[in-house]
Amino acid sequence: MDDHEIMDSEERPAKMRKLEHADGDVDVADAAAIPTPNEQLPVAAENSNQAGSTETTGTPAEGEGAEPKLSKNQLKKQRRLERWESGREDRKLKRKEKVKEKKERRREEWAKMPTDENGKRPRPPPSRPPRQATGKQVPITVIFDCDFEELMFDNELKSLGLQITRCYSDNRKANFRAHLALSSFGGKMKERFDGILAKQYTSWKGFQFFEEDFVEVSEKAKQWMSGPEGGKVLGALKTSAESNSSSEQEQAEAAEEEGEVVYLSSESDNVLTHLKPNSTYIIGGLVDKNRHKGICHKRAVERGIKTAKLPIGEYLEMKSRQVLVTNHVLEIMLKWMEFGDWGKAFMAVMPERKGAKLKGDAEDGDDEAAAVEDEKNLDRDLAAATEEADAATPEPTTENVQST
Repeated sequence: MDDHEIMDSEERPAKMRKLEHADGDVDVADAAAIPTPNEQLPVAAENSNQAGSTETTGTPAEGEGAEPKLSKNQLKKQRRLERWESGREDRKLKRKEKVKEKKERRREEWAKMPTDENGKRPRPPPSRPPRQATGKQVPITVIFDCDFEELMFDNELKSLGLQITRCYSDNRKANFRAHLALSSFGGKMKERFDGILAKQYTSWKGFQFFEEDFVEVSEKAKQWMSGPEGGKVLGALKTSAESNSSSEQEQAEAAEEEGEVVYLSSESDNVLTHLKPNSTYIIGGLVDKNRHKGICHKRAVERGIKTAKLPIGEYLEMKSRQVLVTNHVLEIMLKWMEFGDWGKAFMAVMPERKGAKLKGDAEDGDDEAAAVEDEKNLDRDLAAATEEADAATPEPTTENVQST
């Protein structure tokens, strides 16, 4: 062995020996990295361990400030809403492009039209007729009390917003239009109307929005109903007033009754027989699947407001409960001012799923069924009597036949 090999062997590190360990074989290098009881872990390691699983796994650590976890359905809805919001500008541009293309097509069609004697082409018709309310204004006000936001879930608030929008549309198309107002306007409903609905309500004619409650708004309603644009007593309002006030004394009493404020509630003991001119009717803006039963009636009684209910039980037989959504209540009132008959108004508005039938029709149907049953019983009795008579009559003999 030469000197060079001796030096290599001396400089070459010796092979690491394995140490016995209770949990298994541990390498000497690893054993050197294990701190002794007197040594401390590095500060960075301690901080990383104290940070919890938030940095490593991405899930929030459990504690007082931890947010509740969303379900899969809630996450899907949230993602759909985010996608819808992110595509708002794209949809707006597409609508503008469609309108532009439609105008260009109209110009091309107009350019192909023949000219008259003076070499001029007739003006093209408007793309759509102007939207004008065709109905007549009457001195009736309907207020939607929307001070129940804390009692509803988000999907119920959304449903209420759609019902309010439907009320505006129904009133605008009605033959006799009422004044509409919304009280306690704020919170999430205002955010929705300002955001998703792009403040379209600010251009609604005949529909006013107030932050005040329904009592204060009802006082304001008296002013605009008595003003120049308050409307005229027409339709069933006029017919009802004439039929209920034949004498001068009755006319004076009817005039005193005008201008009342009534909160509509199915829990009321009073039945609304007819609408009165210059009166204000309040509808509770609450969508709760009947969780908070009687809250609108209690709210009205506490404020000293008269209550009444629609005469559903007097005119209809229903398979389901007698609770109507906001826009159905308004539409029934609008139809009554047109027909002057609660039965016709109910049947024109009530959805088929309610299974509503007029009481007169239901009784006629029962009478017809009874008559059919009686006829069947009579036929059965006649058949039985005929069989008995045939059995009692003796058969003719040969002698009788020959003698005859």
